Amino acid sequence: MEIQAKILEIFETVEVSERFRKREFVVEYAENPQYPEILKFEVTQEKCEMLDPFQVGEEVEIAFNLRGRKWISPQGEVKYFNSLQAWKISQAIKNMSYQQRTASPQPSGSRADSEHSSLPPIDAYEGNNIEEDDLPF
Repeated sequence: MEIQAKILEIFETVEVSERFRKREFVVEYAENPQYPEILKFEVTQEKCEMLDPFQVGEEVEIAFNLRGRKWISPQGEVKYFNSLQAWKISQAIKNMSYQQRTASPQPSGSRADSEHSSLPPIDAYEGNNIEEDDLPF
């Protein structure tokens, strides 16, 4: 899952045990700007450093997994927990569609540009009676 949100708070890394550490952060997610959601995410182990380059107030794109678990207390009471576990955080690119953000652009002046600039426009191929599945090579 992915969302775009604004960072509200970043916490320090917590050593839960000798072999496990986690770090939490809070964002404002405004799918509907009239009713923004305040969400707490976590990162674990080596991903704790992933938050270092970011600051409160920054717009970020977060890729995460939704985790859920059942816990039975010593008194026999059953509890359920959910967590949002982030695995990728990047600066948000504003005013672009998802497709535009995920496309890998070719740098201008690249070899790919010069190779394709000598090709005739698509319209020039119309009427060549090439069958639908017939490859030109």
